[in-house]
Amino acid sequence: MKTIIKIIIVALTLVVANGNAQDFQGVATYKSHRKVDLKMNNENMTDAIQKQIQEQIRKQFQQEYTLTFNKNESIYKRNEKLEAPSLAQSGIQIRISEGSDVMYKNVKENRYTNKTETYGKLFLIKDTLTNRTWELVNETKNIGDYTCFKAVFKDNYTTQTFTDKGETEEITKDRTTTVWYTPQIPVNNGPSDFYGLPGLILEANDGDLTLVCSKIVINPKESVKIEEPTKGKAVTQAKFDEIMDKKSKEMMEQFRTRRGSGDGERVMIRVGG
Repeated sequence: MKTIIKIIIVALTLVVANGNAQDFQGVATYKSHRKVDLKMNNENMTDAIQKQIQEQIRKQFQQEYTLTFNKNESIYKRNEKLEAPSLAQSGIQIRISEGSDVMYKNVKENRYTNKTETYGKLFLIKDTLTNRTWELVNETKNIGDYTCFKAVFKDNYTTQTFTDKGETEEITKDRTTTVWYTPQIPVNNGPSDFYGLPGLILEANDGDLTLVCSKIVINPKESVKIEEPTKGKAVTQAKFDEIMDKKSKEMMEQFRTRRGSGDGERVMIRVGG
């Protein structure tokens, strides 16, 4: 098994080396959907209303993204779409804002720039790419016309949640990310921040979020333009995470305070945990 995988990687390396004299570009479209684990701390909410809200959330997370790439660089961003407000019969409306992030990756220089707007401020996150240690698995499947190979990465992450007493706590969860990449497209890249495999990643699943490639155009007639974002307050990933963590704690504290004051009826929804 290891011998077969090594042969594939060596063969791909030769293909990339022989193609250095030529421009290699592509545009890939990805569709997303997210597992919704809906938990509500409102005893007056019926199962029917919870199902309506869960369906609204599921639809909100169904998005489409475009990855524009060459051998060393890429731009990944969400495609804008006009949607009518979704209103459940219960009168509860769910709106989820994912922003208009633009992620630039340079795998040759091992760095990325992510332009993101949050809480009314524009940030430019500039940092080193995450070096995942992928485990190559001897499994294949077809995605469209491409033969894909499986790779797995395991880690853990920390998230905040409410206890039964209304207090906030941090919990650590294990995570297994599974991707499928194709050596038929010899670029070390993929959707979002995924990269690091001998071929374009066409599908990624981290247990909650799934990204699947639905269309690929290799070497389009019109040359693609990849430009690194430059507008926004420059911060490292660690600094941005610190800012977001502080804002998250402030919002959870506001919710906890309002909940205890009896100021109207509010529902706290947790997605994915």
